[in-house]
Amino acid sequence: MERFCIITNREKDGSMEVTNRIAAFLENRGGKIYLAGEEYRGGGARYTRAEDIPEDTQCALVLGGDGTILQAAHDLAARQIPIFGINLGTLGFLAETEVAELDAALSKLLSGEYTVKEQMMLAVTVHAEGRRSALPDALNDLVVTRSGFSRVIGAGVYINGELVSDFRGDGVIVATPTGSTGYSLSAGGPIVAPAAGAMVITPVCPHSLNARSIVVSDLDEVTIKVRQSKKTQEEEAIATVDGGASAKLRAGDYIKVRRAGCMVKLVRLSGRSFYQVLRAKLNGV
Repeated sequence: MERFCIITNREKDGSMEVTNRIAAFLENRGGKIYLAGEEYRGGGARYTRAEDIPEDTQCALVLGGDGTILQAAHDLAARQIPIFGINLGTLGFLAETEVAELDAALSKLLSGEYTVKEQMMLAVTVHAEGRRSALPDALNDLVVTRSGFSRVIGAGVYINGELVSDFRGDGVIVATPTGSTGYSLSAGGPIVAPAAGAMVITPVCPHSLNARSIVVSDLDEVTIKVRQSKKTQEEEAIATVDGGASAKLRAGDYIKVRRAGCMVKLVRLSGRSFYQVLRAKLNGV
């Protein structure tokens, strides 16, 4: 690789010290750099204008935490530009390297010591008040949680139209293998290897002793239907994709989730396995 775009979370690299260091390192070795600017949507959310990135860009270097990488994945999905995450956050499961390892990691990119892994996404459709709409594809997860003053929500979980679980609790998560190390893991769900063709359905704080995570094929269709709660209110729940785009739900509304047609490309360095990263992130070794 020699043509790069740099996307920086400027709250995490306010002085642009790390960004400028990366740019200088790559340019001194013949690399070509495009520094992406920030645009803002409603509520102050940052995003990258994918159409401004040069057509010959081979890799997007994304500096920030998992949230920054998720946003970049959404912004660049149509362009299919491989993403290389550089962690400026805390845990950083999606990032491939830390600042302390930058020089070695960038040298591997320049010398071709990497692979590009395609990660599945979830296509999410909302069926509310008789209308159908789509949320952005999810790289990590779809989360349906209680809204407003509701103490708990009722959720019916269907696989290919067949009811599998009906419970009350704080909500339910449908995660990709990539997202299995995120909120789903915190809620007690299993870790799924990135290459597995699967979706993980994890209840959040269920009021039941037998509500457990379910792993299904990526060929299945998952439906989450919102039940009526005991407390009367207009909105029962909210559906959120990758912690960003959301839709409000009432009792009787439902969400359909299936494997999306597009993939996200993540750059992985040679010599590092998923299990090595997992051990380092979870055990600190």
